Amino acid sequence: MSASLLNRLRDTVGASHVLTDTDAEAYLTDQHRRITGRALAVVRPASTEQVAQVVRLCVKHRTPIVPQGGNTGLMGAATPDGSGRAIVLSLTRLQRIRAIDTDNDTLTVEAGAVLAKVQQAAREAGRLFPLSLGSEGSCTIGGNLSTNAGGTQVLRYGNTRELALGLEVVTAEGEIWHGLRGLRKDNTGYALRDLYVGSEGTLGIITAATLKLYPLPQAQHTALLAFGCIRDAVAFLSAARAGFGASLTAFELMSGTALGLIARHAPEYPIPLALNAPWYALIELSDAEGEAHARERFEAVVGQAFEDGLVQDAAIAESLQQSQALWRLRDEALGEAQKRDGSNVKHDVSVPISRIPDFLVATAAALQARFPGVRPVAFGHLGDGNLHYNVSPPLDGRPADTFAVEDAIHEVVHDSVHAHGGSISAEHGIGQTKRDVLPRYKSAVELNLMHRLKAAFDPLGLLNPGKVLAQPASHPHTEESPAP
Repeated sequence: MSASLLNRLRDTVGASHVLTDTDAEAYLTDQHRRITGRALAVVRPASTEQVAQVVRLCVKHRTPIVPQGGNTGLMGAATPDGSGRAIVLSLTRLQRIRAIDTDNDTLTVEAGAVLAKVQQAAREAGRLFPLSLGSEGSCTIGGNLSTNAGGTQVLRYGNTRELALGLEVVTAEGEIWHGLRGLRKDNTGYALRDLYVGSEGTLGIITAATLKLYPLPQAQHTALLAFGCIRDAVAFLSAARAGFGASLTAFELMSGTALGLIARHAPEYPIPLALNAPWYALIELSDAEGEAHARERFEAVVGQAFEDGLVQDAAIAESLQQSQALWRLRDEALGEAQKRDGSNVKHDVSVPISRIPDFLVATAAALQARFPGVRPVAFGHLGDGNLHYNVSPPLDGRPADTFAVEDAIHEVVHDSVHAHGGSISAEHGIGQTKRDVLPRYKSAVELNLMHRLKAAFDPLGLLNPGKVLAQPASHPHTEESPAP
């Protein structure tokens, strides 16, 4: 049975694009190298029509499909299970920029295109595609859409869902939905686009998207600010929104503990402020009118914050090089310093901005009560309430000891998130890593609706089974496959 399917897949996409055994290994482990699965093959189609043909073959043979983009996800959504029954459907050959419409401010691109390539194509057309992530040099648009990725500019432009106008999707039956509409208003029924975005490949396979573009900013100002307490940082965020309006494009919170790890373990990344404050924020203003206007607004808002006692200290970038150095602290140094410190237990959560101070206090206290000495390393996108709340071992402890109680640490943090009206996944998705804890924080009504959607869009349960929702034990694809 599997030999027959493999032969037909080779006929469809070419023998060199059906990878098995050692050739497939790079596709079977997640980015953190904590989850490894097995697959019948890795299949690399080159077009939407080939994707549809592959899906139809898998339906005929009752073979599960695990869609994969750049394999940069953090929740194991693109990693197959250990059964070896599924194929991994790699979309990285679907790379074309199909169209750029500067009058409509849209760009149509295939799912396998790397995010940085899309950003560059927009810049070359005199436009901005604002999605910006640490992994933008390797993550793909399809993966960004499938997880509804966030990043550093959600404050101004929204998550990936808000940046997508239309989609092209291969359904679970192998049909193609041609939904690449460049419309900002389309009220003709159910918003299918919004269901597919963020579904992690469990409802359909996104093969292309029509995305929003924006004018390139005429000037940008970046600064690293120090705050005496988290409440001052939240208060300054409100002041910055009022003073900058839509020009405030980033507000990245970093704890003193997080910057301290950089100073200790990654000194090649210089920090331009004294580390004597508990909280810091990297802010960026993008102005449409020009350098002089941007500087005037920047100095007025930050100067007033100094007078009001909200800001203790500031380092303002005076050049592009200085701005890039500040962003490297956030995008590169934080991750590197945590690795050198011995890694930690990671969380991607969101909390209403107004409740973040109480959440931080309550969660730190709860962790110390259960796991004395652990070090919360908090940073994230304060402007949209998204925190990366990581928990490092005690200074005199071993990472192995902390990871031995990883599930209990997750429970403490997630329970606190839930108690403060938040979500256990802000931008990384659920995948398989958070699948089994999701029912603890979702109502029975909500879970039932999700299961009903899954059954309607994917009645055979072949699309990324076991991701987001637990796989029913009696699902059709576990039954005997039909003869080819």
